[in-house]
Amino acid sequence: MDAISALHNRVSIAVLGGPAPDAAQRDVMLRAAMRAPDHGVLRPWRFLFLEGEQRQRLGQIFVEARLQDEPDADAEALDKLRMKPFRAPLILVAVAETDEHNRVPVLEQIVATGAAVQNIMLAAHALGVGAMWRTGSMARHRHVKASLGFADKDEIVGFIYLGTPAGAIKRVPEDDPRRYTRTLPA
Repeated sequence: MDAISALHNRVSIAVLGGPAPDAAQRDVMLRAAMRAPDHGVLRPWRFLFLEGEQRQRLGQIFVEARLQDEPDADAEALDKLRMKPFRAPLILVAVAETDEHNRVPVLEQIVATGAAVQNIMLAAHALGVGAMWRTGSMARHRHVKASLGFADKDEIVGFIYLGTPAGAIKRVPEDDPRRYTRTLPA
């Protein structure tokens, strides 16, 4: 698939099944990430692949985080949270390991990591791998960051769910990009 086709046709895939991307596909996706725009060539991104039983551990980490904030959270809500990592056979946790003392602003470090994730999403699409980029409150929770081996200063940019597309693929309606452009005010 050519680059323009991938850019124009990539969509998020909400329903993912097995198999997960294999080692060769993961390597292609990570190599695409390395080509993201990155001021200062800091490579602030860190990627953590979670699969199999590791997804169960991630679900437990989510529950622990929620209980820290809401000790009386109901069992149904906790069970739903515990099951979130099972939406796909593989989760890639994308983290910006930031350095506030670097000449490159922290925002640019986070944006570079987001660009790396976008490259992963495009590479996944080109490979026929389904992908869904999720964040939410767990991406910002101190307990989740610490449990995954990251510092509070670091930012989880996303939980990238990866697998084989299963079910209908939602098409995004065409739109006129000119609607989103502005000119310099007089």
